[in-house]
Amino acid sequence: MFSSALKSFNSNISSNYQISPHPAFISGPWKVFDGKKKNTGNAASVFIFEKKTLDNRSGNLGSRSGGTALKKAHEEVVDRLRREASSLARLRHPSILQILEPVEDTRNGGLMFATEPVTASLAGLLQEKDDQERANGVGGRPSRFMVEDADGTRRRRHIEVDELEIQKGLLQVGKGLEFLHESAGLVHGNLNPEAVFINIKSDWKISGLGFASPAESGSKSSLPPLALSEVLYYDPRLPRSVQLDMDYTSPDFAIDSNVSPAADLFSLGLIIVALYNSPHMSPVQANNNISTYKKLLNSSSTIPSQSNRYLSSQPIPKDLASQVLPRLIARRPAHRLNAREFQQSQYFDNVLISTIRFLESFPEKTPSEKSQFMRGLGRVLPDFPSSVLERKVLVALLEESKDKELLPLLLQNVFKIIKRLPSSRRVIPEKVLPKLKEIFMSSPASKSTTQERDNSKDAGLMVVLENMSLIAENCPGGEFKEDVLPLVHLGLESPTHSLVDASMRCLPMMLPILDFSTVKDDIFPPIAAVFSRTSSLTIKVRGLEAFVILCGGSASGSTDSGDDLSGIINEPRPTKSNASSILDKFTVQEKIVPLLKAMKTKEPAVMMAALNVFRQIGQQVDTEFLALEVLPIMWSFSLGPLLDVQQFTSFMDLMKSLSSKVEREHTRKLQSLASTSEAGKSRSGTSTPLGMLGATHGGDGVENTKSDFERLVLGKEQPTKNGDDSWGDWNTSAAPPKAPAQPSNSPSFSWSSTTNAGLSAGSRSSVAGRPGYASRSVTPDTSLSAFPSLAPTNPPHSASATSFPALQPTSPLSWGTARPTSSGTLQPSLSSLQPTNHTSNMRTASLNQLSQTTQPNTSFSAFTILPPPSANSSLTQPKQPSLSAFNQPSSTPSQQWQPQSGSSFTTTPSTWNAGQQQKQGLDKYESLL
Repeated sequence: MFSSALKSFNSNISSNYQISPHPAFISGPWKVFDGKKKNTGNAASVFIFEKKTLDNRSGNLGSRSGGTALKKAHEEVVDRLRREASSLARLRHPSILQILEPVEDTRNGGLMFATEPVTASLAGLLQEKDDQERANGVGGRPSRFMVEDADGTRRRRHIEVDELEIQKGLLQVGKGLEFLHESAGLVHGNLNPEAVFINIKSDWKISGLGFASPAESGSKSSLPPLALSEVLYYDPRLPRSVQLDMDYTSPDFAIDSNVSPAADLFSLGLIIVALYNSPHMSPVQANNNISTYKKLLNSSSTIPSQSNRYLSSQPIPKDLASQVLPRLIARRPAHRLNAREFQQSQYFDNVLISTIRFLESFPEKTPSEKSQFMRGLGRVLPDFPSSVLERKVLVALLEESKDKELLPLLLQNVFKIIKRLPSSRRVIPEKVLPKLKEIFMSSPASKSTTQERDNSKDAGLMVVLENMSLIAENCPGGEFKEDVLPLVHLGLESPTHSLVDASMRCLPMMLPILDFSTVKDDIFPPIAAVFSRTSSLTIKVRGLEAFVILCGGSASGSTDSGDDLSGIINEPRPTKSNASSILDKFTVQEKIVPLLKAMKTKEPAVMMAALNVFRQIGQQVDTEFLALEVLPIMWSFSLGPLLDVQQFTSFMDLMKSLSSKVEREHTRKLQSLASTSEAGKSRSGTSTPLGMLGATHGGDGVENTKSDFERLVLGKEQPTKNGDDSWGDWNTSAAPPKAPAQPSNSPSFSWSSTTNAGLSAGSRSSVAGRPGYASRSVTPDTSLSAFPSLAPTNPPHSASATSFPALQPTSPLSWGTARPTSSGTLQPSLSSLQPTNHTSNMRTASLNQLSQTTQPNTSFSAFTILPPPSANSSLTQPKQPSLSAFNQPSSTPSQQWQPQSGSSFTTTPSTWNAGQQQKQGLDKYESLL
């Protein structure tokens, strides 16, 4: 609302200051806005008076006949307010509100001026305190005093007017009155809570000089005398805020019509009572009526006095009630204290107030007095309330930081104050860090004074580094990197060894709030540079301890180890630093290890500190780097001539531990490589899936068939019973038969013995080399978990036997090597079948079965004995073999199986896959018999 008006009016304040769109608070006729100067960024408060507030008040009360008088009254109000701002510009005192920009007229007839930043008026502070007290009861407004913390929780805002703040504020008002009365020769005339402002330092400043005038004693002043006959009477056409406040007026004005400085002291006494009263208001309530005021002051029961406890509902401190107020709220001016006597009263005689008074006059003190004060300030700081410490004491100390001789003592007190402040996380970034940056990072004026300036700041920088933990705990990471890290670099670059040592000791406190890139690029390089160029053994050891922390070790672990004279290698302690801040393996291998290798000193303290670094390095680097780079350096260090037996033993224990680690890791690596190689070989020798074998008829298929044949004949290890995944659906019908192949020569086999006999090398080569050789297909049964054994199932003399006994092969078939072939190659062979003494009966049954089978897929299980692969085989017809020969497996793994309804396998001479060409195969089978 007001920003648009300020933009349309070209004034010095509106063009040079950035003004908030909403007022911070309202005090009397003034609306106070927060502002900031555009070119410097300094904070300010902008007071704005709008003339329309007078028009709104008198809109319904004015008449056509009285319009001229009302306009004149408005002009008098504007002139009085302009005179108030002009008086503030002329009066310069620490207890008078400071003017930054003189008063200006606005386009709509209002006024504007800029002052030092203020937070509230005393009247506004007391009003908020009243509202807070009423909020605890019925009808209060608690929502107005709810604040939200950084974590999102809402709590009630507590408004505290501390006793020390009241003492300090009253003392400052007393100083301001002394200046007005004795130096300026003025009487304030309207001293009330609206005329007292509180700045950001918690100082009380006097304002509201609209009714100020010279005393009647004849003091010279440019201000006109106060016309009591006009100001004492309330004008209902004007706002109450622009008229004299009768509740705080002295009887000198209202009854005696006398303008004297003592009148301001009476008003001050009423303000003191209002500070302790509840609600916080004057004990004299005249309601802007002069008659009511006179009546109250003429009665002993209604005039504030010690007998009626000054009409306060709350107790007043004893020193005030017994010594100060009786000499302020007195009917006769002669019985009152003047402003100087008020400041010297017993009420202000205490250490805390005296400390504040000393700080306010600090520039006037001698160097010895300043130094003595700074040494003793720390003993009284715990007695101060935190609000006074933050707003008054801390600010005063930071302002005196320009004195380099007092800088160490001053900074010690600053950090003591920060430890006691609950708002330290806000105070350090906002107030402390900018001042530290200004003190230490400002460039010297000339090269001739550089050395002197640095020497004077070394002690102060040491104090900052010693309190680095406090700064790190209360400073965000970004601001720490921007404002604090340069101070650490300044200490590392200093030629003073104590500053370098203190800077390195700050490392454990900085790592938790810094990211990896900052540690690698901004922390490690200066530490490495100091380590490589220093000639101090202390700095050398401190640098090695810093490397331990940067490699993930613990600061306490490296510090407590000392020289490690015990020779006992302790387990690594968990680090306190942020895991993301530890240096990476590349930096450790390429930066830290070369620094250790280039180290020339062989002092035991340095060697044992390096041992801790090697312990951390051994946990990060590769075993190959450990063996080739780290262990040779450790051997070189361990053989130093200055180490004793225990120190040498410590080196040997760690080297043994690291060597064992290298041995374990490399052995595991070699074992892994060996197992991988064996797995590759095993995969290359695995049988090809059945579907792949169906597409080829030679080469690998012959070799696989030959291997399976040998395994079956020789009774070697059995294949797994899971079979090959390429079998697919068990219910799939067999492939249709093809045209019979031409018979080819088959190798000779010998089955004369009951024991398993191996195939001769010649026969194996003849099988593999036969051009017409083809593999045989196998149709599986419903289950491959077991093969039934071959045993007689019918009586010995049964001529109508229809099936062979159950057959259990001694070595399971290798299904992965079987491939479907044409029916011409699936010739039955009895070369491996040795019948019992009832051979003729079983032979007859076999012939009958073979002659009746025409389809490959039947309703019963089948087991087929294949013929020899060649007609030129040397196999002869057996003669009366024994029954034990039925336990022999088939000559090839290419038997045909078909599922049966039962879960077990039964075998009978049954169908061939090539049923349509069965005639040709049967003839060949009969010729063998």
